[in-house]
Amino acid sequence: MNKPLTYGLLLSILMVIAPHADHLPLWVSSLCAGLLVWRAYLAYSGHPLPQRWLLLLLTLASTGVLLISFRTMFGREVGVTLLMLLAALKLMELRAARDAVALIHLACFIIITNFLYSQSIPTALYLLATLLVIVTTWVHLQAPNITLKPRLRIAAVLLMQAVPLMLILFVLFPRIQGPLWGLPQNAYGTSGLDEKMSPGSMSGLVLSEAVVLRVSFTGSPPLREQMYWRGPVLWDFDGRVWTKGQPVRSKAMQLDNLERPIDYVVTLEPHNKTWLFALEMPTQLSIPSGLTDDFQLQQKDSVTARLRYNAHSQLTYRANAEETPQQLQRALRIPADLNPRAQQLAAEWRERLLSDDEVIREALAHFTRENFYYTLEPPLLGLHTVDDFMFNTRSGFCEHYASSFVFLMRAAGIPARVVAGYQGAEYNDYGNYYIVRQSDAHAWAEVWLHERGWVRVDPTAAISPTRVQSGLSAALPDNIALPFMARNPPQWLSDLRLNWDALAYHWNQWVLGYDAERQFAFLTRLGMESISAMKMALSMLGGTALLIGLFMLYMLRRMAARNTDVAQQLYLKFCRKLARAGVTRAAHEGAQDFAQRAMRALPRHTDSIRNITAQYLALRYSPAGDGQKTARDSRINALRHAVSAFKI
Repeated sequence: MNKPLTYGLLLSILMVIAPHADHLPLWVSSLCAGLLVWRAYLAYSGHPLPQRWLLLLLTLASTGVLLISFRTMFGREVGVTLLMLLAALKLMELRAARDAVALIHLACFIIITNFLYSQSIPTALYLLATLLVIVTTWVHLQAPNITLKPRLRIAAVLLMQAVPLMLILFVLFPRIQGPLWGLPQNAYGTSGLDEKMSPGSMSGLVLSEAVVLRVSFTGSPPLREQMYWRGPVLWDFDGRVWTKGQPVRSKAMQLDNLERPIDYVVTLEPHNKTWLFALEMPTQLSIPSGLTDDFQLQQKDSVTARLRYNAHSQLTYRANAEETPQQLQRALRIPADLNPRAQQLAAEWRERLLSDDEVIREALAHFTRENFYYTLEPPLLGLHTVDDFMFNTRSGFCEHYASSFVFLMRAAGIPARVVAGYQGAEYNDYGNYYIVRQSDAHAWAEVWLHERGWVRVDPTAAISPTRVQSGLSAALPDNIALPFMARNPPQWLSDLRLNWDALAYHWNQWVLGYDAERQFAFLTRLGMESISAMKMALSMLGGTALLIGLFMLYMLRRMAARNTDVAQQLYLKFCRKLARAGVTRAAHEGAQDFAQRAMRALPRHTDSIRNITAQYLALRYSPAGDGQKTARDSRINALRHAVSAFKI
């Protein structure tokens, strides 16, 4: 096996297995890297390949360690790991052309496994470049004498020729519902939001710029300060951590006084939880889901794949104005032995003020009057977290204010609860949609008021109105702790990020999001009625056959044109002139025999016929040596002139 081919195969295997290094065990990547380096050294030095018994021992040992590590021989990770090890070990017995062919096929198959972990645009571009390397190596195997540049050109042409067939298969191949190969939950990112909240949980989450969801509005979008994306609702408090707790059975949720409807489309990134996000308050969703008693959207299974749904919300509402006593009692529970100063303050407000509204206003005014500080890096709190925050540190993030406010309301006898989610969004005018990121994570409060139901109160807005109106970066004087792109970066860099996000958004919508529903809608617009799997299969086969037929006709025409050189074209033109004079060349007749017969039939043109035939034979059958291109061009011009001057 020659060195260039070996190096090409090494590069192909390296490129297909490299993306797997960050999600497979370290020993797998180390072993594969060691085998590749070993094989490259053997190719460079010319040393013989290892004995088969050594390769067999390595294979058995690798399989044993694989079984110990994963405790199974089935599943995605095990399958991918086994393919990588087989490819690396196969390089160690690369002796014949059939071994190279097997490696090329194996590399093409491993490419597919990369899409089980990532289907982003960079991944697709990287694997396209990898496929170009593999095809170039295959061309080298078939034609080892041509240089690298022509091999690359041939490989690129082959890939371009496959694009129409790829499009036919993409459009017409029946879409498979559900994730491919039963992807486990740990294959996906998490939303960051959890079913619990403690001091510092939100401030740590906003350091991420990861996208949570993208949304496009059907009509006019709401104001930024109205964009509250409702997530988990937290009821139980142990003095430090808020949790959902055990749900209390109550009657179904009630929404009335609905006056400001809004429709929009949400593209939700996978987050491994069952909840869905929507603007407060959601009333309808286009996918199967449920709305809990506390107005939290949930579906049966965890969101382990990108999800797209239409949503309908009401910006003005009255929620559960007739709440059950069990729920109200649940919304009043606080640890009696914790935070005595906060409880005393709330009791003073309750005794002095007449209505619940006045207590709420007094609490918000207290946050403003006592110079509380909104910061991403609050100091640590002791056992009495609310007391420490309210009377000592007075510095905190949204979870500190929401937690303390709800505690104060409960201590004052007003039912209250914490709602976690996201607030605000970034508009992308390159794609006409909004982006909600992890850095938009937020917590706010809901209080229950007589005849008004659950009412949203955001204590953060009282401390830092710019957080709700303009975003986190504008609200934090110490925003150096935020990620760079969240700190008002240069306009050109922000535009670049939004352009890239718009490209990724359309990629997600029209490529990764091309599911059975979209396929049906697209084919219906093309005029295909009563669509079925059989009809799609027949259309796909018909389109493929038509495409291959057109390509074959094109190639046959190219081959015919390639087999006809300039000298032969000129001679055929000369034969057509003789045919018009009644002297037609037979299919089996050579040039000299035809010339003799033509001279006998047209004696007046003997010299011209003899001259043209001699020039043609010299050009057609003389060996072309180096340095004769100029002379040949001159003789072709002479033949062209003679044929043009030949008149009968």
